[in-house]
Amino acid sequence: MFHWLRKYYNADKKFFFIYDIANNDLMKKDLRLFYKNEIVHTLKEYFGYKNTKQVPKLVTISVNRGLGEAAKNSRELDSSSKELGVVTGQKPVVNCARKSVAGFKIRDGMAIGLSVTLRNKKMYDFLSRLIHIVLPRVRDFRGLSLNGFDGHGNYSLGVKDQLVFPEISYDDVTQLRGFDVTLITTAKTDEEAAVLLKNFGMPLMNS
Repeated sequence: MFHWLRKYYNADKKFFFIYDIANNDLMKKDLRLFYKNEIVHTLKEYFGYKNTKQVPKLVTISVNRGLGEAAKNSRELDSSSKELGVVTGQKPVVNCARKSVAGFKIRDGMAIGLSVTLRNKKMYDFLSRLIHIVLPRVRDFRGLSLNGFDGHGNYSLGVKDQLVFPEISYDDVTQLRGFDVTLITTAKTDEEAAVLLKNFGMPLMNS
């Protein structure tokens, strides 16, 4: 299915070297400048883009949490809002139901989730922490599945336990809940998006 990624791993040494730099410099690297000064040139050469504007880029990162039964408890809602704010550095938006669903005991206007959309510096800061601090703290982590791509150049992953974020204290957690993270890019294909994210240092598995 992802035969194109095999081609990427067999690319010339110069292209592979860019990816190694992204990993080895860890938190010291400004990903925004790294993209502008290194990744753009690398992707332009690899895919044969004639114009720099054709090079895919990361646009936003969306971090979400569904509340489930906790939506009925104002204390749990406040706790989740605080956790998401601490993790992203931005106040989350409360998502409310637009209509009632009797089968799920959901009422119109009821809070059902929280979300944060990160852009520019906050987006790159979050991505750097996700790659180099959060994911390595996941138990038995062996890499990210390629199945997270949606066919349109965007990638989603789930973090099952909020404690992998060092900003969250164990003593403050009342219940283990995770987050859904979606990386939105301008890539037209999953292949372009995968090579872009790999160069940022995202630990995508080979297959």
